[in-house]
Parts: sequence; structure tokens; C-alpha cells
Amino acid sequence: MEGPVQEDQTFENLNYEEKQLTVKEFTECEFINCNFSKTNLSNINFMDCLFKGSNLSLAVLANTGIKNIRFLNCKLMGLDFSVCNDFLFSATFENCQLDYSSFYKKKMKKAVFSDCSLKQVDFAEADLTAAIFKHCDLADAVFVQTILEKADLRTAKNYAFDPEQNKVKKAKFSLPDVLGLLNKYNIDIS
Repeated sequence: MEGPVQEDQTFENLNYEEKQLTVKEFTECEFINCNFSKTNLSNINFMDCLFKGSNLSLAVLANTGIKNIRFLNCKLMGLDFSVCNDFLFSATFENCQLDYSSFYKKKMKKAVFSDCSLKQVDFAEADLTAAIFKHCDLADAVFVQTILEKADLRTAKNYAFDPEQNKVKKAKFSLPDVLGLLNKYNIDIS
């Protein structure tokens, strides 16, 4: 990878663990089986890119542009998406491991999480209007003052949050996981 801008390139099996990239913008690029674990990706713009089978765990994302990015079969543990650039922030996550990550205050209307592990993810104060959580594990995920209006959690599991502290109008849930919305009452349901 040389030069400040990379367009329409495919990068495979690269190991950039704990390194600093000199490229400032990637447009319509594919990253396949790449390791960006603990890499400083600050101030880099990614637009219309695909990350497939890649590891970005604990990467630094300060002011990183995530614009229409698709993450497929990726390991994204401990990422702080809350510090990403807000301008045009948009991502889709399919079969990804996002445990311990943060989307604090992120605007993610119509976001799609499909077959993802979202254990202990921080969604506090995020806007997840019409977001889809398809077959996702939300064990110990944090939802406080989160906008979940029209969100679809029908196939999600292990979520537990207080509907009085979140906006859930017209959100979709299903049994038995919807019972997690009653946890604060410490009641026994048989």
C-alpha cells in the first residue's frame, strides 16, 4: 500500500498488527484475511469497502471514516466506534464478533447486524432506529437512552434492558427473549 489514496484495490493476507498506515483514503477496496489488530487507523477514510475474514480487534479508530462499509466474518472485538467520524457513518456487520465494542452515541439508523456476537457491547445513547439484529447474541449489551424505535430484535437473543429508559416504539420482539425486558422487576415467570 503506497500513496495517500487507494481505489478499487484488493488486499489479501496482509499483517499490519500494531502498525501505522500511511494511506489516508480507501475507496471501493477489499480487505481479505487481513490483520489490523491493534493498528492505528485514526484519520483514515474507508468508503464503499469490504472487510472479509479480517481481524480489527482493538484497532484505534479516532476520527476514522466508516462510510458504507461491509464487515463479513470479521473479528472486531473491543473497537470504539464512538470515536469514528460521524459524517456518513454507515456499516453492515455479518457473522462478526463485536464483543466489548462501543457504539456510544452513534447514529446508526437502519444498521444491520446479522449472525453477530454483540456481548457486552455499549449501545448507550445510540440511534438504532429501524436497525436489524438478525440472529445476534446481545448478552450483557448496554441499552440506556438508546433509540430502538422500529428496530427488529425478533431473532436476537439474550438482550435485557429497561424499556422505560429507551425509546422502543414499534420495535419488534419475540418470545421468549422479550422477557428480558422484565428483568428489572426481579419476577419469576414460569
